[in-house]
Formats: sequence, structure tokens, C-alpha cells
Amino acid sequence: MLVPGIDAPSSVACLRSLHPRGVRTIVGSESRSTPAASSSYRDEFVRLPDPETDLSGYGDALLSLAERPDVQTIIPVREEDIYVLSQRKEAFAEEIATPWPDFETLRRVQDRVELFAAAETAGVGAPETALLDQWDDWSQETIVKPRYTVASPAYLGARFDDAEIGSTEYQQPDTKPDPQAVLEQRGHVPIVQERVPDSREFGFFALYDHGTPVATFQHCQHRGWKYCGGPSAYRESVHIPELETAGRALLEELDWHGLAMVEFLRDPSDGEFKLMEINPRFWSSLPFSVRAGADFPYYYWQLAMDEPIATDPTYEVGMGGHLLRGELSYLHSVATEEYPLVDRPSLGTAVREVATSLVDHPRFDYAVADDPVPFFQDGVNLIRAWLDSRSDEDPATESERDAETRAEIGTEIGDGSTGSSEERPPSDGDPTQSAQTDGGSRFDSRRR
Repeated sequence: MLVPGIDAPSSVACLRSLHPRGVRTIVGSESRSTPAASSSYRDEFVRLPDPETDLSGYGDALLSLAERPDVQTIIPVREEDIYVLSQRKEAFAEEIATPWPDFETLRRVQDRVELFAAAETAGVGAPETALLDQWDDWSQETIVKPRYTVASPAYLGARFDDAEIGSTEYQQPDTKPDPQAVLEQRGHVPIVQERVPDSREFGFFALYDHGTPVATFQHCQHRGWKYCGGPSAYRESVHIPELETAGRALLEELDWHGLAMVEFLRDPSDGEFKLMEINPRFWSSLPFSVRAGADFPYYYWQLAMDEPIATDPTYEVGMGGHLLRGELSYLHSVATEEYPLVDRPSLGTAVREVATSLVDHPRFDYAVADDPVPFFQDGVNLIRAWLDSRSDEDPATESERDAETRAEIGTEIGDGSTGSSEERPPSDGDPTQSAQTDGGSRFDSRRR
């Protein structure tokens, strides 16, 4: 199994799942400092081009590795991975198993305009959404986010080399951005959405075999890296029938094949789950899914190898898990940052909640006793990044720049999450919930 090595814990989770089962693991990355490279469950490391600067070269390198007789398949862990794998699916299918969607299907997910059109067809709730140049109600709280989830020639065309698609930003009520300036900066017209307030992020995670669900899982994110949201710092496994219904309906409409994390926010006005996006690859909190009993890397391997998958694995509902680096980032955010439209919790309350959950749910994405080095490597990477950021800043202008950032709309909130809450999610259903939905399905592919 070729596992791209990235900074998120998902790469390490794949190694820890597969290597003990006798699957040889190859980590490929542009950086030798990726935590996965230091895992005791890694058999081989290969250096790859950086997909952010050489997307075509990255795809060429993956295809070259796929031609090795010992490589059976590749796991996508970031948007660039699934983009090049899907775009060149026919070429990869001549060499390895390809349990991922074709490019036309992937585009319906990575292009958010097409994604929300699919949601409407499927009857899945979503915030009011439109392209920036078509949005006319600036009196309400809104967010502006990229139309596309990856910068690529197929999406940005001639602007691919010089544009930054940007991140998700809050938009203050009664302020309208300059469409021409936004287009110039981002290289495309982004989308605008009404903001769903008081919104913990709910994830419906799934592996599909040509439209048939193989395994599913759910969690609720209590804390992100920032108090306004962002990537997951602390989450809890849940089972909510309405969430399952919405996730399945959308993936069925897409006739999905492969991995998917469907992200929802729950509208406090009516309790309806509103779609945020789909991540068509492994998610950063994957170690938590595996610890809860939903071993998606192994399910992925079994699907790729035409192996039957057991029909009754379950995951534990009510289990919590942490990314320690994310918890530190959350507390730093509470102590030092200010975001428009989102109430900041008191530092004392935040510290108490983090400490309590660490004691009650001592499960961590990186920190495990039998494979400790990735945790320390991640810490080293964090310190290096912090030192680099400090050396690049001008102390004399830092406070002015921060003030301007807080006063304007450009507040990055990351990964589709737009809020946080101190409530606990409802643990609907049984204390265990099926991670396997339709076992025994098989995947046909051409492999060496």
C-alpha cells in the first residue's frame, strides 16, 4: 500500500492499521519530516514532488510507483491525491486497484456549485448558496469560500499558475466584497453562503463500492483548532439517524465509489443538518475512527483486494478522542484571537473543558505507546513552523496587521466549520452502531 505522507494524522493511522496485518507500507512524501516517515509501522520511504508546486509531476511520480509489481493500490489522504488519481484513473487501473471515483464524479464534489446542485436533487438540506457575483443579500451573516477544493488546471484554467484559491472567510453583515478584486486574487469566482450559527461540525464517514455503502461512521466535533472552528481537535463518536439519512442520500445521488467524509452543520432554528462539503479521501481525524472500531484503512484494503468484508463490525458511540496539537491551538486561539460573528469562550472555561475531556477520554491521534516517534516528530514540526512564522513577521507592524485582520472579513475558519458550541451532541441510538452496512461486496479491478 502506498500512503502519501502528510502533516495530518491520517497517514500514520493507515500505517498502524495495515502493517500489523501483513500489508507492506510505503510512505511517499515531499518531506522526510512527515510524521509517517518516522513510524515503526512504515516499511519504506520514497520522496515525491510537492503537489502544491508540481501537481503534474506528483501525478507522474504516483503513476511510476503504481507500476512497481509490489504496489497494489494507493490511499488518498488529501485533495491533490484524489484529484490526480481520479484524473488518471484509466492509467492507474492498468497497474493497481482503483477504489476511487472517476473524474467526472469527483468534479461534482470538488466543485461546490455542482455539489450543492446534487444536494438539492437528493433532497439534502444546505445553506443558501450562490456564486459571489450572483449573491444580492449582504445584510445577513455570510461566509465566502472557494468554489473548488483544490487548485488545478481543470478548475482554474489559465489562472492555475498564479492564483490562490484562498480559504473560507467570514463576511460582516452589510459589507460587500469587490468581486473584481476577489476574482483577481482567487483566480475564480468563489461561492457565498448564509452562515449557520452555533454549529458543531457533524461528520458522516463512509466507504462505498460503486454506489453501495460498505462501512459508515459518525462523529461530532466539539472543538476545532480555533474557537470559531477549523480542523478537529476534539470529537466524539455519535449515531444520529437523520445524519445517516442525509449522508446516504447525497452519496447515492452521486453514485459514489470510494472514501467520503460528508460534513454537516446542524441549523439551531430547525435541527436540520445542512451540508457543508464532501472530502473525497481520508480525513485528518482517521485515527479516532479506527480507535472507535471503524477501521477504514483495512476496509479500503479489503475492498481493493476483492476480499470479503465482515458484515457486523461495530463502532462505539460516546467515545471521545483528541489531537493534542489541536487542543493547544484551540486554547491559544481563545487566549489571543478575536473572530467576528463568533462568541469567544472564557479562557478559564476553555481550559477546564479541555482538561476534563482529556481525563475522561484519554485517546490521542498521534500519541500511542507502541509507536511514539510520530508524536514527537509532529511536535518538532510544530515548533519549526512556529519559529519560521516568527522570523517572517515584523514585530513593529504585527499588532496593526492583527487589528486590520480582525476588523475585516478575512478570517480563516478552515475545513468548512463555522462555529463551536459547549453543548454535547445527542448520542441517538444504541451504545454501539454498525460500521458495516452491506458487507461482502467485491471490487473488480485489473492488477498485476
